[in-house]
Amino acid sequence: QVQLVESGGGLVQAGGSLRLSCAASGRTFSHYAMGWFRQGPGKEREFVAAISSSGFSTSYEDSVKGRFTCSRDNSKNTVYLQMNSLKPEDTAVYYCAADSRPFRLRLGTTGADFGSWGQGTQVIVSS
Repeated sequence: QVQLVESGGGLVQAGGSLRLSCAASGRTFSHYAMGWFRQGPGKEREFVAAISSSGFSTSYEDSVKGRFTCSRDNSKNTVYLQMNSLKPEDTAVYYCAADSRPFRLRLGTTGADFGSWGQGTQVIVSS
């Protein structure tokens, strides 16, 4: 099992930026893809982004493409989500997640693909 701790959330005005971090511990971080999900007020949890174990491949939900960038530093066991040009509709609790299987060939985009979750960090974007 892996432990995940997110940080970096907060209150930002529309058009601003935030960088979320997720620190992992408990297993070989570099063997697993990582993902970011979010859950807005009154909404279902939704996929935001994923990154392969090596960091060479990424996947994004359509509404964040070109604004969000997912990256990882395997030497620091940390995955990041850089969020630019934030919009009020990006307001949500953001969760970091670790793939349930090592070296998965296809990047997961659903919650079922991820076996470990962080506690979440709140992002509020004011208009």
